[in-house]
Amino acid sequence: MTMKKTYLFLISLIVLAACGNGDDQFDATGNFEADETIISSEAAGKILQFDIEEGQTLKAGEVVGYIDTLQLRLRKKQLQLSARAVMAKQPDAAKQLATVKEQIETTKKEKARFKSLLKEDAATQKQVDDLTAQLALLQKQYDALQSSLNTTTSSLQSEVKPIEVQVEQLQDQIRKSQIVNPVNGTVLVKYAEANEVTAPGKALYKIANLSDIILRAYITGTQLPEIKLNQDVEVLVDNAEGGYKTYKGVITWVSDKAEFTPKTIQTKEERANLVYAIKIKVKNDGYLKLGMYGEVNF
Repeated sequence: MTMKKTYLFLISLIVLAACGNGDDQFDATGNFEADETIISSEAAGKILQFDIEEGQTLKAGEVVGYIDTLQLRLRKKQLQLSARAVMAKQPDAAKQLATVKEQIETTKKEKARFKSLLKEDAATQKQVDDLTAQLALLQKQYDALQSSLNTTTSSLQSEVKPIEVQVEQLQDQIRKSQIVNPVNGTVLVKYAEANEVTAPGKALYKIANLSDIILRAYITGTQLPEIKLNQDVEVLVDNAEGGYKTYKGVITWVSDKAEFTPKTIQTKEERANLVYAIKIKVKNDGYLKLGMYGEVNF
């Protein structure tokens, strides 16, 4: 064998070896992603404190900042004072009714005394009848006064209730001025800074739980019968030594609709025009990053 033929033979072996290590050894490939959540402001105002950084790990329920609430608190105080002013007009029913009730008790005693005198012929029937009429009149006055006081009290309470609702609304706005992280995860992007003015619905930061990461891969229609939900699969990613790092994955979702092959995705059968997306859940040890490529073997 001449030197030229030997050289061409070695080149052919290298090419064949490279082809043998291509994508065809994998059933599917894809990119890692996560369920991302964009946290938005629920209040309007100046951000007085916002203590997060990109890459920081946060816990659910953790307070990471707050928005200025001075005007809300002043408005709340004003409404509370208005409610007190309204209730200050409320009559003292007990004191007002006590006077009439005392007259009723006195008249009852007088009537009882005159009844005793009537038996001894020391009083007349007219005197007893007059006291009976007087007692009935006092009772009517008592009932009318009680009804009037109840009406006045109910009216004042009706005036106060809308104010109390407004106070509750302001308290809710004050509570929402605290920026509370809702989920466990890692801050991916920070959209706002302290001393900036925000508004309801304005994005503050993006967070995702990276402890479990998702590999979105694509398979052909002929591969579809080979997989099922909750199936264990092998996931491989490139390592620093030029080889592969292996992870255990679980298929959590399979699309029920075919789609055209994404330009950035290679499948086992590159000639296929239509593919199905699948999601594979992988436990992240910290090595896996969003956007990394991963290969799958069923």
